[in-house]
Amino acid sequence: MTGLINACDAGREGELIFRYIVQHSKTKKPIVRLWLQSMTQGSIREGFESLRSDRDLLPLADAAKCRSEADWLIGINGTRAMTAFNNRISETGFFKTTVGRVQTPTLAILVEREERIKAFKPRDYWEVHARFGAKAGEYAGRWYDPDFKKDDDAERKTERLWDVTAAEAVVAECLGKSGAVEDETKPATQLSPLLFDLTSLQREANGRFGFSARTTLSLAQALYERHKVLTYPRTDARALPEDYLGTVKKAMEMLSGSREYAPFAKNVLKNGWVKPNKRIFDNTKISDHFAIIPTLQAPKHLNEIEQKLYDLVVRRFLAVFHPAAEYLQTTRTTKVGEHHFRTDGRILQNPGWLAIYGKLSQEENLNLPAVATNEKVAVLELNAAPNQTKPPARFSEATLLSAMEGAGKLVEDDELREAMAAKGLGTPATRAAVIEGLIYEDYIHRNGRELVPTPKAFSLMLALKHFGVTEITSPELTGDWEYKLKLMESGKLPREEFMDHIEQVTRDLVERIRRGEIPDAAYAIVEAPCPKCGGVVQENYRKFQCQKCDFSLWKVSAGREWSPEEVAELITKRFIGPLTGFRSRMGKPFSAGIRLKDDLRIEFDFGQARLEEEAANPPDFTSQQSLGPCPKCGARVFEYGTVYVCEKAVGAERTCDFRSGKMILQQPVENAQMQKLLATGRTDLLKAFVSKKGRRFKAFLVKTAEGRVGFEFEAREPREPRTPLAGGPVQAPSVAVALRRGRGAAKPAAAPAAKRPKAKATAAIGRSAAPKPAAKSRRKPA
Repeated sequence: MTGLINACDAGREGELIFRYIVQHSKTKKPIVRLWLQSMTQGSIREGFESLRSDRDLLPLADAAKCRSEADWLIGINGTRAMTAFNNRISETGFFKTTVGRVQTPTLAILVEREERIKAFKPRDYWEVHARFGAKAGEYAGRWYDPDFKKDDDAERKTERLWDVTAAEAVVAECLGKSGAVEDETKPATQLSPLLFDLTSLQREANGRFGFSARTTLSLAQALYERHKVLTYPRTDARALPEDYLGTVKKAMEMLSGSREYAPFAKNVLKNGWVKPNKRIFDNTKISDHFAIIPTLQAPKHLNEIEQKLYDLVVRRFLAVFHPAAEYLQTTRTTKVGEHHFRTDGRILQNPGWLAIYGKLSQEENLNLPAVATNEKVAVLELNAAPNQTKPPARFSEATLLSAMEGAGKLVEDDELREAMAAKGLGTPATRAAVIEGLIYEDYIHRNGRELVPTPKAFSLMLALKHFGVTEITSPELTGDWEYKLKLMESGKLPREEFMDHIEQVTRDLVERIRRGEIPDAAYAIVEAPCPKCGGVVQENYRKFQCQKCDFSLWKVSAGREWSPEEVAELITKRFIGPLTGFRSRMGKPFSAGIRLKDDLRIEFDFGQARLEEEAANPPDFTSQQSLGPCPKCGARVFEYGTVYVCEKAVGAERTCDFRSGKMILQQPVENAQMQKLLATGRTDLLKAFVSKKGRRFKAFLVKTAEGRVGFEFEAREPREPRTPLAGGPVQAPSVAVALRRGRGAAKPAAAPAAKRPKAKATAAIGRSAAPKPAAKSRRKPA
């Protein structure tokens, strides 16, 4: 071999991968660059005929290395500095506090929104709704102010009245009157959305199916790598190369063989809608990779969720080649005296691309009844409807992805904003990992589809603000880097100068945190009196401290930060839980209840109360309703602290040992699920289990033959046979996948999968969700 051809992705990150390979191999061979933005045979041939000199790409390589090293320097040093600071002022063990160039500004976006929600004060307003009668029928209308002008108050809108007296005056002045009608009708069109890049696909999948960004990425990656039915998913482009017309036509021909997509694909080919169009085919809108589209391979053996994602991509692909949807838009103004009422109606005349989504006809506000020229309509009904302004919505993954993608708009400096215009925070390939990282580090929680910042997130933002380290909380740091990296790519900024700047920024960041102090000023009051003296308990950065006596609780226990609401419940009930988010000294997550002891110290409760205490003070279940019969002895099962327990498994004369945690591998087991388990032998599919290796998995909880609680995993579709290499035999996979511990920890089973292609697995669970028992829990087939 006389030299190397760099055929990695045509962009900064592709260049970085190649340079790392060269660095690791320690080769000194000459290098040339194959620069491809299209993967057609013609483009590949053309690329090989015009290989670029490696010298031309060295500035791009410098920029790639600088971005990677700068992220590492800021992240690792900032994280160590904040962790050291928090552990210096805390007495409750290790408290990891991560920061990063992308992670922390993303968290700041969530915290800023949550602060706006908490500070929001609703305001009353009224809308006047009317119903009018014409000769041809009735229709509704809403009062509006034709002289309204927008100002800085986003809550002010043309249809809102801020005084009930004014709203009632409109009703009084219009009731029993007649109105004059003026209609304005005009055609309107609606183009299909652009092809998917990864971020827009993640947003759509989250909005439609509730898929997390990580789930969507893993599904798209499987459809690309294993099934080979989608193109490369980790892309930020929403266009195709200009020489891809032939490939698109072949993809349409492939889809013409599908019963579901054939009518639309054939329609595209028949009408010649695949043609040059800068909205779809544009080389200037492509960086490393083009938009996500179906390949020429028809799908086989997709599971349900893979099919859902594939369907999203295919329908978007078909839609973008269909004509625009055509509407007839009517705006009706009904004037009653000096007051104006508006009615909007829209009728779909030609569905165009909407036909692909089953929208062959669509009417909004239905058909407005016709009104003759000079016809007066009667006011049949008027109502002053009270309402209140609403706080900003919390971010979902879909809206947070949009905020990360458009974070450059938040930057004030024009040059930095322009540098970030095509970047945002993170890349399409990393944004899902950033969100999952924030969840893993207990900065945010998923609450349904909402992402809610935790007390730990607010404390970090408060600390960084006190230290004056605001640049790491703002997208402007990314904007500044992107601006300088673009200069470096064009050879206008030396790598050494940029890294010297990063080193100085890092030293300054660490020094400000190291020397920083946060005053113990109270900024929240716990809604429960001090358990020692009855005084007021207030929150500061380090503790929840009584203002009259020496009672206090550290804000962080086992790596988890308390909220004022949780402390109030602990003080009032002397117990709270089970709670997630704790970490052992080995860094492993665990769940536990917290008990406030008589000496006002806290202790973890793993659902294994001391037998001596139970014998001395047996629980009284007379006021509780049984959840169902014990699977071991048939006696009644009740809720007891952090566990569900058989009534004969407590007290001095125990004859049964059935107990099951209310939190199993960080998955809450609700009262209703335990009732269903005891009644039917199985819960619903629970989706938030976390294995010892930190991997999330889904499973049913079931009653085992021994009367314990176990896992049952979903049946899996059999995989396609593996292609033998070099004529070798195909190895039959083991059924160990069905018996895995949290996806991946079970030993291989001896039986070949071919004999049991759809096997379900049941595994017994230990008695509690405590970290040590969980580590010892045995899972074996029922």
